[in-house]
Amino acid sequence: MNICTYSYEEYLQLVKSFHGNLAPGLIIGGFIVDLAMKHLPEGEFFDAVCETPVCLPDAVQILTPCTIGNGWLSIVNFGRFAVTLYEKYTGKGVRVFLDTEKLNNWPEVRDWYLKKKKKNEQDKDLLMAQIKEAGHGLLSVQHVQVEPEKVRRKKMGNVGVCASCGEAYPLKDGESCMGCQGDSPYSDITAVNISSK
Repeated sequence: MNICTYSYEEYLQLVKSFHGNLAPGLIIGGFIVDLAMKHLPEGEFFDAVCETPVCLPDAVQILTPCTIGNGWLSIVNFGRFAVTLYEKYTGKGVRVFLDTEKLNNWPEVRDWYLKKKKKNEQDKDLLMAQIKEAGHGLLSVQHVQVEPEKVRRKKMGNVGVCASCGEAYPLKDGESCMGCQGDSPYSDITAVNISSK
């Protein structure tokens, strides 16, 4: 059993290394990306869309050249466990999703995915065994036409220096950076002096 160019066991090692643990969603994500790749025309240059920020983007980043950093992976948070790979210029693509109608054949996967059991009540070994056994059998495929301008990351545009903090920021954000406008995750910032040797 392979997931893209890796054996199942090799993929599990990549998941551990990249994600930190063997998350069930990331294992299913490997099967999703693998199935999507099998339905793409060979040699096409593609971008990706993930419909959830949870686990699935990591599978795309492990198995394809599409990453959040290079802008070829977009995340649209619909809360659906689906990936679309599409030809970046024409928008023609394939969408693969975890099909809830197929979950009844895999009760531990169903209970995990639909959150019918708390994490401490789940049988992790059975869950992982069912995911491996089911593989592509949990998934469905759709051909789609993507409107790339709706999902591609917007360009930063012109850059200025914030009068409040002195850091560079996109001028389209206004008179100061978003952090200084109050949209910051930090309640306290303390400078650290770094001496150069």
